[in-house]
Amino acid sequence: MSRLMQVLLAVMLLIAVSYYFIGGKKVSASQTSEHPVVVMVTSMGTIKIELDPKNAPISTANFLKYVHEGFYNGTIFHRVIPGFMIQGGGFDSKMSQKPTHEPIKNEAGNGLLNEEGTLAMARTGVVDSATGQFFINVKNNTFLNHRDNSPQGYGYAVFGKVISGMDVVHKIENVKTTTTGPFQDVPATTVVIEKVTVENPVRK
Repeated sequence: MSRLMQVLLAVMLLIAVSYYFIGGKKVSASQTSEHPVVVMVTSMGTIKIELDPKNAPISTANFLKYVHEGFYNGTIFHRVIPGFMIQGGGFDSKMSQKPTHEPIKNEAGNGLLNEEGTLAMARTGVVDSATGQFFINVKNNTFLNHRDNSPQGYGYAVFGKVISGMDVVHKIENVKTTTTGPFQDVPATTVVIEKVTVENPVRK
């Protein structure tokens, strides 16, 4: 094999491995090694969130998968607790829960903390039960951080942070809430997540 052919094959191999698919869309390795930004347009304003694929690769890929599928469009912030967090991404405006993909591995031990403005995966009492729902911390919630590997101490996986729109987050935090069927802390006036898209990644 000639030297030229070897070089051409090497280049083709690099191109082939520099892309992979998330939710049916081709994403370059350079993008996912940086910090992609998602734009979340809500009925109360726009929130921009920078994701952290380096420290939370599983949670980030999972979230982007739902984003690319349009899963979050038309969902709501269904649980709002002032001084704690706002939670969304799982129910539509009629409080019907959307079907999801399989649960993912909990990455709470990645060193990222549940501080004000961070984005984390919501889950049940089962450690590895997170699917599509997420929450944004409106204060430093240290009790949600990873302490140990027990079910009680495992914590909640942070995988991003708000870089613009914390005023919108706090507006949502302070809406009047009510009880709807078995659900508590539901905004009395529906807060809709109208659309979530991926912006160009922030170069670090």
